[in-house]
Amino acid sequence: MTTLQNTKMVIVGAGSGIARRIAEDATHQGAQVISVGRPELDLTDEDTIRALAERVGELDYLVSLAADHANGPVTDLDRDAVHRAFDAKVIGPILLAKHFAPRFRKGGAMLLFSGVAAWRPAPGRTVMATTNAAAATLAEALAVELAPLRVNAISPGIIDSGAWDGPGKEAFFRTIADRNPARRVGTPADIASAALLALTNPFLTGTTLHVDGGGRLV
Repeated sequence: MTTLQNTKMVIVGAGSGIARRIAEDATHQGAQVISVGRPELDLTDEDTIRALAERVGELDYLVSLAADHANGPVTDLDRDAVHRAFDAKVIGPILLAKHFAPRFRKGGAMLLFSGVAAWRPAPGRTVMATTNAAAATLAEALAVELAPLRVNAISPGIIDSGAWDGPGKEAFFRTIADRNPARRVGTPADIASAALLALTNPFLTGTTLHVDGGGRLV
């Protein structure tokens, strides 16, 4: 296992509870963390991706947590919303790889975010399931094309990251906890520890880590 001491990490999709926890844990372990999001970085605009890569220069790790949901019945979907969802999870990460791949130092790694919806599709979540599955496949493809740069993905389950805050949260979390094998929902700390493992394990690449409490199995 390598160390984060004196490394440079870029986190795309700043602002979520998970992104903040990854940044905190990486900083605590000695990494220089650059967290970026809109409007500084727009994954629908390649010029902003190119500009960020030029500003960052050499780096060790890149994490993309960006997401843009297009939920609802297929018959009601808005084409632009579907495009934005693919920009966030698939097209944007491809462009990140395009502009950042030549800048990684030896031992570097990229980490993409998939999600449990890819393995447990549900009505109204067709776009989410498809983009998450594509992110997992993209990690495999990039791991082969960009080798020896390592590329992995994480597939979180239901995480108490703030995204679920609102009416009905507690009842929903109880249902999830009663159903999944871990008998609880996840925390940002669960995801952050897996993220740092994926980034620093030198023999892990082309893999999707399922950090979902077993939720995809039931």
